[in-house]
Amino acid sequence: MNTPSATLASFAAQLRFSDIPEPVVRKTEDLLVDWFGSTVAGHGSRPVESITRFALATGPEHGPSEVINARRTSSPFLAAMANAAASHVAEQDDVHNGSVFHPATVVFPAALAVAQQIGASGRDLLTASVVGYEVGIRVGEYLGRPHYRIFHTTGTAGTLASAAAVGHLLKLDAAQMQHALGSAGTTAAGLWEFLRTAADSKQLHTAHAASAGLMAAVLARDGFTGAAQVLEGPQGMAAGMSSGADVACLTDGLGSRWATAETSFKFHASCRHTHPAADALLQVMQAHGLRPHDVAEVITQVHQGAIDVLGPVVMPATVHQSKFSMGTVLALVAQFGHAGLTEFDEHFLSPLTQSFRDKVSMVLDAEVDSAYPRRWIGKVIVKTTDGRELHGRVDEPKGDPGNTLTREEIEAKAHRLARYSGGASEAQMQAALQRLWAIADAPRVGLLLGAA
Repeated sequence: MNTPSATLASFAAQLRFSDIPEPVVRKTEDLLVDWFGSTVAGHGSRPVESITRFALATGPEHGPSEVINARRTSSPFLAAMANAAASHVAEQDDVHNGSVFHPATVVFPAALAVAQQIGASGRDLLTASVVGYEVGIRVGEYLGRPHYRIFHTTGTAGTLASAAAVGHLLKLDAAQMQHALGSAGTTAAGLWEFLRTAADSKQLHTAHAASAGLMAAVLARDGFTGAAQVLEGPQGMAAGMSSGADVACLTDGLGSRWATAETSFKFHASCRHTHPAADALLQVMQAHGLRPHDVAEVITQVHQGAIDVLGPVVMPATVHQSKFSMGTVLALVAQFGHAGLTEFDEHFLSPLTQSFRDKVSMVLDAEVDSAYPRRWIGKVIVKTTDGRELHGRVDEPKGDPGNTLTREEIEAKAHRLARYSGGASEAQMQAALQRLWAIADAPRVGLLLGAA
């Protein structure tokens, strides 16, 4: 049947390295290095360590695939699980605006684990990763804003992204790939309710998506069948998880529009919904030489998605929950010029942060909301203690494709994340980054940090 699911599966199975434009290959290398830094940043995080302990206790003592922060190897399934959890906790992993989806944290853990298992080349890994990005982004766009209001798209669309990437590495044909997507779709999950009580579920979302997608692809290779139209069928994902799915998104520009290249890097260590307003506030404060005590009120003009996700977080109880508090993020930006990992750890509940947090409000803005999710515009109104009303606007937050990070900035960010977590020394990081920057020429994907 010539259905959207079948078309998407055929693309995922048949893409070749030579089909991918060189700028997209280079962007994929950038995204891989950025993901690695975020993974190392997860070292020592309590929820990440819990998932990693489970993976290591459940799996073989040694295996073909690297559990990066444990300096151990295990099965591909469990390595993907642990690395996916690790790479999402610092809130520094990439995001695709239009799908509101974090591709790296589910695509690279699964693809790397299987590439290490089967001895795939670096080009194989990059091609499979592009497949995962292209499929996952389109599924996220298809499910749309109504889906994201309740479901964490990285946990749902991410399961299919992982399956597509691994399926490509395993050389599934189009029919097998469609089965893999069917199995991945029926196991896709992830609910935003965890934010209300500062629960650890966000790391479970990525761990499950990466490993469940991997399992779906391996099962398909073994003849296991999945729903042929898990996305658009009458009892498929859109029917159960979205009230506004647009089926055209699934096959939009396959092979000509490269959604991978549209992916944004994160500058601040917080939920991406806070970044546009944070950059707009920083613009105002720098332009007018303001200090935190000069600010009487900040009104952030936002899209509905920001209100849906950030609105429940009124008084954050943990560092991770504070990254979903608009007031906390803007308070840190006002004090330090950025909202980094150290700033969150040391100051998210300081008296000055709490005082500034209570001055911040969110209001729905028609222009910002109509542009979202394709464009994430930042607009703020800053009222000063001396009676002025100042306006800030940012059309492309730092890290977006039109305001992207250079390779030097990506590498510096990775080193900064490693120093923060203590997950790797400067020398270890430098050696790993050199291997990653040259991954396209690697005849075989090896260990990145190595096993103890």
